[in-house]
Amino acid sequence: MVRHPDAPVTAPRRLVRWLSAPLPAPPERLRRGPLRPGSFPSGSRSARLTSQLGLALAVAFGICFGTGLLSHLIQHPPGWFWWPARPVGLYRVTQGLHVATGLASVPLLGAKLWSVFPRLFTWPPVRSIAHAAERAGIAVLVAASLFQLVSGVLNVAHWYAPMPFFFTSGHYWVAWLTVGALLVHVGVQLPVVRDALRRGVPELRPVRADRRRLLAGVGAAAGLITLTTIGQTVRPLSGLAVFAPRRPTTGPQGLPVNKTAVAAGVAATDGDAYRLTVIGPAGPVELDLAALNAMPQHTADLPITCVEGWSADGSWSGVRLADLVRLAGGDPHRATVLVESLERGGRYRTSTVAAPHTRDPSTLLALRLHGEPLHPDHGYPARLIAPNRPGVLQTKWVARITVREEA
Repeated sequence: MVRHPDAPVTAPRRLVRWLSAPLPAPPERLRRGPLRPGSFPSGSRSARLTSQLGLALAVAFGICFGTGLLSHLIQHPPGWFWWPARPVGLYRVTQGLHVATGLASVPLLGAKLWSVFPRLFTWPPVRSIAHAAERAGIAVLVAASLFQLVSGVLNVAHWYAPMPFFFTSGHYWVAWLTVGALLVHVGVQLPVVRDALRRGVPELRPVRADRRRLLAGVGAAAGLITLTTIGQTVRPLSGLAVFAPRRPTTGPQGLPVNKTAVAAGVAATDGDAYRLTVIGPAGPVELDLAALNAMPQHTADLPITCVEGWSADGSWSGVRLADLVRLAGGDPHRATVLVESLERGGRYRTSTVAAPHTRDPSTLLALRLHGEPLHPDHGYPARLIAPNRPGVLQTKWVARITVREEA
């Protein structure tokens, strides 16, 4: 419909006109360095290249966000969230995918930034208020994306000195900022992407060849990073994991550890002096190590899966958590269990075991690993081991168990 020239201009249209009104151009003498014409002579950059890299990066970031959000919900479950105990290796898959996709995104993001780098120095830098807002949104997206990948790499490398904040909280909240900025950017650029990827769009042969070579190089780099790190999760590829921060068989009793007993401030525990307190509807029950060993013993083959992406299989033996709940007068089918460690401090000295894991027969208060008493770094005298849970929730050096029955 064509608007009559004498029709009144509505407030939304006035706002759009105001936002799109050209701003005064800066003086030409400021057009120096990368702002000069011809500062980026490479002909390899193209709208199609940028669009293809952008789509690949959007998929990778979407996978990272989804699996990372799932991990956060498992560790900090809201009331509506439910996480099953089976299949036992589900978290191993989701978190391994999270870390692997994040590492593979490093060359993708580098190539994407290279492809759009000249646009950061367009002249004039700001054409209108709307243009300024668009560029500010892109700056937020770039900064947040770099923060996510850099902090993620530092975390898997256990190098926290450059991060003056708690990694988990920072990584989680900036992930929302990244995805929000990415969705806005995709919405704005969707027509451009659609036109660039449309069949029949002419492309010079040298540009097409350069684009394909660059995409092949980025794909090879992402594949090589994956191949040399995924072995920390996929056991058959462990021999190729030369850049993986953890080897699945390296550590006490053949399993890696993130926090040792010394780092946790847990003194060497005398087995004869050890006491486990179980509190439930029937009142507190105190068990020493001999009493725990006298109870029915069970074995479960379960992985330890770390939020940093590595996982390793272990054969654990001990007392079923459901049996301890029953001993304290609770019903394991309805019970939520709070497990407390001898560790005096730390964000993960306690963990909550929901009913699906409490009643699962593979959830143990483990006393042995591979048939031997637990090494102190693996939680001697007793530790929690449950299927399909992050390693930070597999509480070590267990001292107290409190049974809480759901309504």
